[in-house]
Amino acid sequence: MKDISKIQVWMAQTRANFLLLAVFLVAIGLAYAAKYYPGQEFSWINAALILAGTISAHISVNLFNELSDYYTKIDFLTKRTPFSGGSGMLIQGRTKPWQVKAAAITTLLIAAAIGAYFTMTAHWSIAIISLIGAFTIVFYTSTLAKVLLGELFAGLALGTLVVVGSFIAMTGSAGTGLLQLVPLEVWLVSIPPGILTSLLLLLNEFPDVEADKEGGRKHLVIKFGKKLSAGIYTAGMTVTFLILLMLPLLGIASFWLYLALIPLPVAFKASQIALNQSESTEKMVPAMGMNVMVVLGTDLLIAVAVLLQI
Repeated sequence: MKDISKIQVWMAQTRANFLLLAVFLVAIGLAYAAKYYPGQEFSWINAALILAGTISAHISVNLFNELSDYYTKIDFLTKRTPFSGGSGMLIQGRTKPWQVKAAAITTLLIAAAIGAYFTMTAHWSIAIISLIGAFTIVFYTSTLAKVLLGELFAGLALGTLVVVGSFIAMTGSAGTGLLQLVPLEVWLVSIPPGILTSLLLLLNEFPDVEADKEGGRKHLVIKFGKKLSAGIYTAGMTVTFLILLMLPLLGIASFWLYLALIPLPVAFKASQIALNQSESTEKMVPAMGMNVMVVLGTDLLIAVAVLLQI
């Protein structure tokens, strides 16, 4: 067994290479906060807390998922790829279940504490967002991934609500009504990142179908099969970019948002591979890599597009 450092072990265990997703989602919310409240002093401390809370939540769900895959034996059956199948650290004996569980609970508590802070200092709606996030983290593997709701809640909790929650945490005040709390533009632009997070999860489920079945899961790829799921993926990607295309045309968002269309050719190629090669794990791996590029690239470019408007 290759000798690697403890830091490398825990970076693999927490799926650190995917944590950029949380960073870019928060960046969109922070950018909108700066855009809509240009005269308000930007609190870098609050921004750092929002980022820390979101990353902690992302780490927590990754660790709970690793633990579940170990106990349900999915980890022992899956065909691991660079983008799916978990880290393998537990089955290699590099970490112990109690360590992973302790880290998962600790990061969940950190995220919850930061959520409670912003509930008290910004707006009570942060409590609702935090509860949805906590529910998703705790029940994703045990319940949501078994009743066809895993992808939906992942997109909501680690997509749309991160953008909206970051905006509220930076700009909300106790006396603000719900209808005045978040501009329509922020709500609508937060939808594509939510869909993209769901699609990230969806495509990464393709290689794990048989192992996930054995482990008691029932996600979209298991329910509908790989071919139809590839169609669902392509439809989701189409809707994502149609929203980004239409919002400036409708006068809801700036034309700077078209920067986020730059990954469209890569999204098209990933969809093409998924539609034509869905049954081959080996041939799907490039599409999974492209999918990661599309998700991260689009989220980042949305944030950049908003910043250019300030």
